[in-house]
Amino acid sequence: MNTHSPARSAEYDAFHAARARTDVVARLYAEAMGEDYPAEVAASSSCDWPLLGLLAARLRMRPGQLLVDAGCGTGGIGLWLARALTVRLHGFDLSPVAAAQAAARRTHFLGPHASRAHFRVAELENTGLPDGCAHGIVCVDALGRAADRGATLRELGRLLAPGGTLAVTRALRRDADPEWQHELAAAGLTQEHVDERPREPAMWERLYRLWIAHADQLRRELGETAAENMLREAHQKLPTLPGRRAVLLTLRRRPQAPAGPGAADRMGEGGRQGGDRPVPDERTPQ
Repeated sequence: MNTHSPARSAEYDAFHAARARTDVVARLYAEAMGEDYPAEVAASSSCDWPLLGLLAARLRMRPGQLLVDAGCGTGGIGLWLARALTVRLHGFDLSPVAAAQAAARRTHFLGPHASRAHFRVAELENTGLPDGCAHGIVCVDALGRAADRGATLRELGRLLAPGGTLAVTRALRRDADPEWQHELAAAGLTQEHVDERPREPAMWERLYRLWIAHADQLRRELGETAAENMLREAHQKLPTLPGRRAVLLTLRRRPQAPAGPGAADRMGEGGRQGGDRPVPDERTPQ
């Protein structure tokens, strides 16, 4: 059963609701990323054109398979990949506001095939999705915000069909040894690729400095609560960026001999799965 906590989602709800009222956040992301900014995706993350291409290549999915976007925000990354790879999509996010906005974007990306994509409200550690339902999972800049990173990896590993792929962004200190191997083993995952993202730390530095420089505009256009949350993040994170190493991890669940149709093939395209919350559709109020 999903145990979504409104208290945990309140900050994200405020941010996404405020961002829908103005383009100031998108403009600052575009300025920080420059020509690497994928305007159509408009993600509130480090997702840029190089990462989108890398995700598509590392997932290696076949048309019609199921992609899960974990911590999907307003859905742009998963929807872009669903269109590019001709796959089905199931996205979930802690924020009901973000999930509703993601559902409203389906037609823009998928047109008459919008029914291939569904979104729900769920937490990373407790998705409510069936075992082995996904052929591929993407998790961009969400794992670091999880309440329990190990529990999240175990949950995402549970969702993967045998042989399925999880592509997740991670960050660590450049002089530190990666500590994720024991977490991967506990989740039944093996490491397939580690792709460096050398431009990511500098992008965050540019973005955070832009937020601080435009503090008055953010307060005026987003409101005091959303703006102060962003500015607090900027001031807290800026000192941590020197020496930051950012990577994309590609992880694989070990293949097994199938005993019959897998959950990933049986999973229906309806809006409910096993007693979870209803998935917002395009009529969900924003």
